[in-house]
Amino acid sequence: MMAPGSSADHAAAPVSERLNSGCFCVSLDEEALKRALVLELGPLAELVERRCPFLFSARPVFISDSQTKRMADVVQAIESVIALPAYRQQVLSNAPAIARMDPGGAKGVFFGYDFHLQGGRIGLIEINTNAGGAMLNAIVARAHRACCLDSAQLALAAASGARLEQDIVDMFQAEWRLSGRAHGLRSIAIVDVDPEQQYLYPEFLLFQRLFERHGLRAVIAAPAQLVWRDGVLWHDGIAIDLVYNRLTDFLLEEPDSAALRAAYLAHAVVLTPHPQAHALYADKRNLALLTDPAQLQAMGVAPELRQLLQEHILHTEVVAASAGERLWSARRQLFFKPTAGFGGRAAYRGDKLTKRVWQDILAGNYVAQTLMPPGERVIGSRQRPALLKFDLRCYTYDGALQWTAARMYQGQTTNFRTPGGGFAPVYSLPDAEVSCEMAALLGEQI
Repeated sequence: MMAPGSSADHAAAPVSERLNSGCFCVSLDEEALKRALVLELGPLAELVERRCPFLFSARPVFISDSQTKRMADVVQAIESVIALPAYRQQVLSNAPAIARMDPGGAKGVFFGYDFHLQGGRIGLIEINTNAGGAMLNAIVARAHRACCLDSAQLALAAASGARLEQDIVDMFQAEWRLSGRAHGLRSIAIVDVDPEQQYLYPEFLLFQRLFERHGLRAVIAAPAQLVWRDGVLWHDGIAIDLVYNRLTDFLLEEPDSAALRAAYLAHAVVLTPHPQAHALYADKRNLALLTDPAQLQAMGVAPELRQLLQEHILHTEVVAASAGERLWSARRQLFFKPTAGFGGRAAYRGDKLTKRVWQDILAGNYVAQTLMPPGERVIGSRQRPALLKFDLRCYTYDGALQWTAARMYQGQTTNFRTPGGGFAPVYSLPDAEVSCEMAALLGEQI
């Protein structure tokens, strides 16, 4: 059942790679997904299908256990570097004042470490500090019935979504405890600009329902709907304890963020993630620091950690006009991103650059990153196969992996606009093990 173009090289590849290129089975039970959404959202479940028809992929992505371990190792290595006083001093000394302020103990929820996978190689492309999609993945985990997994693996996969939901609640409670508040957590505001118009608004509703099931008052609000009064952050008469921050106004600079900014500066609310987390993790200039062996050595990073970071973070440098000629000559092997960008906006493959855009890059705040193509997953049918790209997003809290999801897409960056694309579950398989079911799917002898 392999895709056309398979060869002896295919048989030598890891089983996960062979499944990504040779398994055409649809694993998403759409009726089970609808039931799960209706259970959570009631009549609002139709909002997902109407607004986000390509939010969930029908096919899973497979990776090997060794790749899963390497991603976890990279996350822990980066966390250990960011914990170093020398790193924090270097990064925060150039950050705005609000990022230098002590956030009060909160570590930041839903960090997203995004990786590309090519063959056996894994490359970190960026870190996000308000990564969306975790709650959606918890829901869709109930509706995938991967054909290539045995019964034990299927049972673990089915239970994983419920565990993630509990982990999410525990994470927000941990943020509250770490902030040293005298009373228990009572209320959460999920905050984004014009939230009902956000593409992932259904996820906000899922979070609201989850928090309410665990006895918390939960509201969804735009920042302009928050009021700073008498030392308390309010929303429509409700005193807000914690703000789950989905804003891309990372430094709370916009006028609409004034009340939230005032409450945060006064330590009157727990904000997670917060400006310091963004400065330490998500500013893309940090990737240049994390891939510079001389600077890592000067900060006291152990040799084995330096090697791990160099091997698994795509080399990044801050674009400087003085290096313009060299970078232009090498552009076909580079990807250019704004240092404070998000969602793939204003990001460019070097081989697609025009001279006009190049001048904008030289004039702006950009980084150049070694280009590594994303992984590929076959879709369609054996008779008419097609390929989608995918990246891997590891959701983490306090350095620990909570969940790994794939985002399947066409085009330059993930977009949730691709038929057959969207969030896909990721199944980690033993590196060398091929079950009878897998062999049959791949048309192999064992």
